[in-house]
Amino acid sequence: MLGAAGAVVVCGVGAAAFALSGGSGSGGGSTVDEKPVASGPPKPAEVRSTARAFLTAWAEGDTTRAAALTDDPAAAKKALTSYREDAHLTKPRLTPGRRAGADVPFKAAATVSYEGKSKALAYASELTVVRRKSDGKTLVGWEPSVVHPDLKQGDRLVTGEAGDPPIKAVDRDGAELTAAKYPSLGTVLDGLRERYGKKAGGKAGVELRVVRAEKAGTKKGGAGKGDDAKSAPDKTLLTLSPGTPGTLKTTFDGSLQSAAERETAKRKRASVVVVKPSTGEILAAANSAPAGFNTAFQGSIAPGSTMKVVSASMLLEKKLAGVDKKHPCPKYETYGGWKFQNDDKFQIKGGTFRASFARSCNTAFISQAKKLEDDSLTRQAQEVFGLGRDNWSIGVSSFDGAVPVQSDAQMAASLIGQGGVRMNPLNMASVSATVKSGTFRQPYLVSPDIDDRKLATATRKMSGSTVAALRELMHYTAVAGTAAKPMSGLGSDMGAKTGSAEVDGQKKPNGWFTAYRGDLASAAVVQEGGHGGDSAGPVVRAMLRAGG
Repeated sequence: MLGAAGAVVVCGVGAAAFALSGGSGSGGGSTVDEKPVASGPPKPAEVRSTARAFLTAWAEGDTTRAAALTDDPAAAKKALTSYREDAHLTKPRLTPGRRAGADVPFKAAATVSYEGKSKALAYASELTVVRRKSDGKTLVGWEPSVVHPDLKQGDRLVTGEAGDPPIKAVDRDGAELTAAKYPSLGTVLDGLRERYGKKAGGKAGVELRVVRAEKAGTKKGGAGKGDDAKSAPDKTLLTLSPGTPGTLKTTFDGSLQSAAERETAKRKRASVVVVKPSTGEILAAANSAPAGFNTAFQGSIAPGSTMKVVSASMLLEKKLAGVDKKHPCPKYETYGGWKFQNDDKFQIKGGTFRASFARSCNTAFISQAKKLEDDSLTRQAQEVFGLGRDNWSIGVSSFDGAVPVQSDAQMAASLIGQGGVRMNPLNMASVSATVKSGTFRQPYLVSPDIDDRKLATATRKMSGSTVAALRELMHYTAVAGTAAKPMSGLGSDMGAKTGSAEVDGQKKPNGWFTAYRGDLASAAVVQEGGHGGDSAGPVVRAMLRAGG
């Protein structure tokens, strides 16, 4: 502990102040002006004294002294000054917790005061004490998150009239969507407010919020390639006076969203999306860690064998495969200097493409690489499935997938969803939806009629025979292949594909599953979940059943 019961640092007359100390310590190492220079990790006493000195200076409003106790005085002074002048935070009370190595957690409490309105703010943060090599002095390692855990590089805390009026987002039936009821929609609702707050007709209130740093070249609200945008929507931390919300209708289905929240909450690192093939409407999206990164919409992960749906469509169009034509599936296949193999090194002797697809035979696809151009898969993904063109406009920020042009072994690996291919559940749900409907319809969660934005379209459609063949392959996989268990009992109008993607440094691969049933298509990933049929399959099954 920094004190017997956790010392409290406050500002104001009569406040108990810690002794200011840089905590130089002693030990071996080099010398400066013939004086010993401490080296190695900061000692416990140094951590305590440095943390105390910094928190005292901050609490007393001495930003110059506090900043000097960090390893980046300029950035620290700017942030601590902004804390007082832009966020209008006064009377900070900073209570250190128990030290863990060089890390010191602390609780912060302050008052937000703005134009006659005041409100208390409390939160927890953490600092880390580091040693400066040049002179051995211990300092606070500066990070924006020291000021507030939601701050990243370039972000600011600002109190004032909100830049965007609040919204009342509702589902397709008019029921309100809130982060309290649907935790996974927290960041989505922030994004919707940023994009549609003014359009929905609301009036801004007075808030303390995190204003994100602007970064050129990223997408804002799915607006399209090349737009200057914020990396994430601003986040409201405290409302001093509420604004008047405008109503925004979304495509979400409340019952399906509830099911998605339940299924992902049961698992670690699971994400799922449900779309309606006939329209492209997004019906549900959820993540196991709802307050974290929105993997469902923005993830960029190798999709493994679920990508074989796209690859198969290409082989069918190029007459390099036929549903019931014989197709090679050896134990191994070498291309570009790499030796590829099947799961458990299985082989299918004298089998058909149907059998290879249903059992997810890698070598059945790798064997065709020599007959393809380097950009064949890229063009198929972009032109037919609308992937990888960075032009989706769903209503909030999303990643549209990536299928880069590659050569040699990497090109072959792309055919089985590895190499440079990157997707998320939204992308792979769209792939199944494209197979079910016969044409790509860009997913969206806010109607383009609201803001006259243009949805992405395919530049060409698959032939009717190719679509029929793909449906037959996915259906067979769902009744007699690797997807049979999760899809059992779901009727005749359905199809599926499993996948698992190896990731360096992971003991188990990421499990993937994509499927359609009737006018529903869904995809899920469970990172480090293992085989897709066992990990992600039950999530998708639950969603397809919940949708009727």
